[in-house]
Parts: sequence; C-alpha cells; structure tokens
Amino acid sequence: MTFGQECVWGDLGIVGLLIVLEGVLSIDNALVLGLLAKRLPKHQQAQALTYGLLGAFAFRILAISVASFLLKWRVVKLLGGAYLAYVAIKHLWFESGEDVGQVALGSSGESAFVHEVTGAGLTLAQESIEIEERIPIPNVTELLDGTAIDGKARFWPTVFVIEMTDIAFAVDSILAAIALVGPASPGHAADAVHPKLWVIITGGMLGVVLMRYAAVVFIRLLERFPRFEVTAYWLVCLIGLKLLIDWGFNTPAEPHRVDFHNFHEMPFWIFWIALALTFCSGFLPRKEEVKA
Repeated sequence: MTFGQECVWGDLGIVGLLIVLEGVLSIDNALVLGLLAKRLPKHQQAQALTYGLLGAFAFRILAISVASFLLKWRVVKLLGGAYLAYVAIKHLWFESGEDVGQVALGSSGESAFVHEVTGAGLTLAQESIEIEERIPIPNVTELLDGTAIDGKARFWPTVFVIEMTDIAFAVDSILAAIALVGPASPGHAADAVHPKLWVIITGGMLGVVLMRYAAVVFIRLLERFPRFEVTAYWLVCLIGLKLLIDWGFNTPAEPHRVDFHNFHEMPFWIFWIALALTFCSGFLPRKEEVKA
C-alpha cells in the first residue's frame, strides 16, 4: 500500500472482527438511544436522535483524524484499557442479572427491545433497567426523570445524554481498533504515520455504515445466536486487558517486550487463540436450548 501504510491478509481479519464487534454492540446502543428519545414528546423524538447522530459522526471523524497521535501515547493504553475493561465488567458481572430485554424485529420490520420470556414490549421501569445496564453513564434515567415536566423528559437534557451516550459508544470501537493493530513494526520511523492506521479508519467507518444500513442483519444474528451479545462484551474485556498489558510491560525503549503481533512469540498465540475461542463461543446454543 502507499502513503506509508502496510497491509497483510491478517489485517482483513482484524477489520472483519471490528465490523462484527461494532455491529453487534451498536444494535443495543441504537435501541437504547431510541428508549432515551421515547421519553420525549412524540414531535421531539426524531429531532433529538438526529442531533445525537450528528454528534456521534463528528466525534468519530475527530477520533479517527487524531488516531495516528493516539497510537503513540502510552497513556491511551492505560486509560483505554481501563475503560474497555470497566464497560465489559459492568455488563457481565454487575448488571447482567438485571437484564430483562432482548433485541428483536417487530412485525413491521422495526427493531425493538422485548421481554426475553414473554416477547411483549417493556414497561417504563424495564426500559430504565435496559438503559442503565447498557451505557457507561451512571444514573441516566434519574437525571432525565429529575428534569421531567408533566411526565415527559425535557428536550435539551435528553439531547445531551444522547450525545454523551453516542460518544461513549464511539470510544469503544476506536479503542478496540487501536488495541488490535498494536505498535508499529520494528524499524518503523517514530515520527512516521502508523503503518496500520488504515485499519482503524476502515473498521470505524464501515462499522458506522453497517450499523445504519445493515441493522437487520445483526439483529437476525442476535436472534439466531443470543449468546453473541455476551460474547461481544467478553471480546471487549479481552481487548481491554491487552491494552493494559501493553501499557504495563511495553515501553518506547522496548515496545515489543510482550508482543501480541508476532506469531513467533507466545503472547501472540495466547491472545489470538483466546479471541478466536471467545468469538466462536457466541455461536453456541443457550443451555436451555441444549436441554430442549
């Protein structure tokens, strides 16, 4: 490739993983934004979601444009790894037992959360549980309820929450891409553009396109393989741990002390086999399906 970029066949696998990961997580994210907007009066809901979408695109473009700088800062590995681990652990251990909804397609083809047992629509209290569980911003529903007038949330506080939620979701994918491309190869000039920057740009932008135009595909995936939502958070956890290990062991003087990107090194096999097994586990049936 030109412009100082490098491409091997394995990079295409990374792009594919980023697309699937973002696609699965983004379905829940988009539905949560819909639940937030639903608290507004009907005539304000579409406008609030539009503002949120514009903010998310603007932030994502900004993040991609500075990705080459983020790849050089060690502190990004610490903060990014800690954030991804927090998002995954929060969902997997502290709030998964409260989950009452699952993603489904309605009769007219629209996406929605329904009760995982009855298949009926969620109550307002159950919607609040779904919102609190799936976004990394604490006490969101309490904030909106506290500013409500006549039982409806106010417009600008809701737009602000939607913007912050969209940005938090965009951070996940950018950090995951930074983790998966790893450091530049030995001998690469320190002041040159990272040779795998194209992976971050491609994965990030294709993820947005697929999220908006192929949502049905990912919803069908979750309906057919309901374990995959949990699997996606396990993948986020593994990627976060990789960033933390990179930060803890690799330095500018010795950037490859623990090398996850050299197939001659044991960390490479441990990380990528763990990632592959976790990914494949998403296609396993649930326990109740096996018993049936």
